Amino acid sequence: MLPLRSLKLRTPPASTSEAFPYSVPAVRTLGELEFPAPVTFFVGENGSGKSTLLEAIAAATGLPSVGSELRVDADETLQAQRALATSIALTWRGARARRGFFLRAEDFFGFTRTIARMRVALTSELADIDEEYRDRSAWARGLRAGPIASSLREMEARYGVDLDAHSHGQSFLKLFQSRFVPGGLYLLDEPEAPLSPQSQLAFLAMLKDMAGEASQFIIATHSPILLAFPGAVIYSFDSPPVARVAYEELEHVALTRDFLADPMRFLRHL
Repeated sequence: MLPLRSLKLRTPPASTSEAFPYSVPAVRTLGELEFPAPVTFFVGENGSGKSTLLEAIAAATGLPSVGSELRVDADETLQAQRALATSIALTWRGARARRGFFLRAEDFFGFTRTIARMRVALTSELADIDEEYRDRSAWARGLRAGPIASSLREMEARYGVDLDAHSHGQSFLKLFQSRFVPGGLYLLDEPEAPLSPQSQLAFLAMLKDMAGEASQFIIATHSPILLAFPGAVIYSFDSPPVARVAYEELEHVALTRDFLADPMRFLRHL
């Protein structure tokens, strides 16, 4: 059973009704959005409000963040979105989702740096304990080092030994492979950013596998490749109010198709 059924925007507080993000037309006119499928896409031009709403959903769910900050409530750049979250009513199909995460692709490098710093700190702490207890019993050392070593093993099991050892796209896919669990809710902002077209196809295959295990995805994207996921629900933010559209009706898709069919038709005007 998919976790999230729908969301609805309550009337915003009068004091904030003209401020960002309520000043964004797609947000101000937002009604109720249903999530009947395993994969839902938010599509629209930059500034249309798709990422803003996704960030607000992340704040409302309380899911962990994959970024420089590991919690949405600790991210200073998301204060307005957290305010919007207080005006969003989420309806769940069963228990509230506890598994999953929120990810902004633009902040993935920040996430890998955060994990690298945590690994260095834990490794350094273990080395200090080894030095301090080198002339004492193994039992005494284990008592001090055990919890730290356990944290390091858990981190490496979850994120890999070193995400920075891979290319950006490879480490991005590796993260997904290690973090996806059945029944999770995943909120992804432009996950195509670090992925080649071939890697986007690999990502689609991962989505299909996870959708078959009752996981749910809400994805803000510009990618015609990702948007082609079979059976996905697509909401367009370009012409408020937010409305469901078919893949074939998307301007992203039509423009990409026309460009690939005849690049010079576009390039001769540059």
